[in-house]
Amino acid sequence: MDVVRIDLHTHSTVSDGTDDPTELVAVAAAAGLGVVALTDHDTTAGWRPAAEALPPGMRLVPGAELSCVSDDGRGGRVSVHLLAYLFDPDAPAIVAEQRRLREQRRSRLRAIADRMAADGLPVDADEILGSLGPDAPAGRPHLAQALVRAGLCDTVDEAFASYLATGRGYSVPRRDTPVEHAIDMIAEAGGVTVLAHPFAFQRGPTVTAEVVETLARRGLTGVEVDHPNHDARTRDELRALAKDLGLVRTGSSDYHGTNKSIRIGQEVTPPEEFDALVAQATGTDVVVGG
Repeated sequence: MDVVRIDLHTHSTVSDGTDDPTELVAVAAAAGLGVVALTDHDTTAGWRPAAEALPPGMRLVPGAELSCVSDDGRGGRVSVHLLAYLFDPDAPAIVAEQRRLREQRRSRLRAIADRMAADGLPVDADEILGSLGPDAPAGRPHLAQALVRAGLCDTVDEAFASYLATGRGYSVPRRDTPVEHAIDMIAEAGGVTVLAHPFAFQRGPTVTAEVVETLARRGLTGVEVDHPNHDARTRDELRALAKDLGLVRTGSSDYHGTNKSIRIGQEVTPPEEFDALVAQATGTDVVVGG
């Protein structure tokens, strides 16, 4: 019997991917996935079109990647991403927080774009924001894509390294959701939470193992172990930590279409871990398709 291939971290054009939700489902099916989660940043707007595009036999896990802030375990604060699955998208606390984050992201994008334009870069905030849907979370990836379209960079990664890196003078602070509040909010809405790429040091500052332990006591459901930004040693460390804390261990590609070189399904979640994740959700009819 073939093992079901499961990718629990993907992005569509609703946030910062290049495939729309319908295309993403088709790409997932072509890659041989049996289960795919749609986890756009701070929005659930892609759930319906993705569900409507599901081919027979494929399942969709509705989710979102939440922008959060956490103690880093070293006396400071650090940005973290929380993957939330199988929650009620109409829960009042979630609706209010996603609205706040979207409004903040748009204001932040405009501020960064205005700084770039003042330096003579061909970036137009109105043009970028006008190209986004009303529920789309605006962010630095959209600025990076604009720089690529203008011919200043060949790739989104190059745009981040050349123009959007810390120290270039274009940084504008964010007011993300405290990770403890996000865990509580998703649990109250019947969902489960997984800490995304928790030890991806090359992406920037990370939390310590002690912080993961604290979040596990708070109600965190799992950690993303197999991720393209985790090397073998990091995966072994996270796998052991998850076992000690009783956390689910997931694997995911963090697919963004052509914005990154990562293939959908490049990393996958073992079926038994997926079953353990779903079993802890309290919602009903939450996994779409079959």
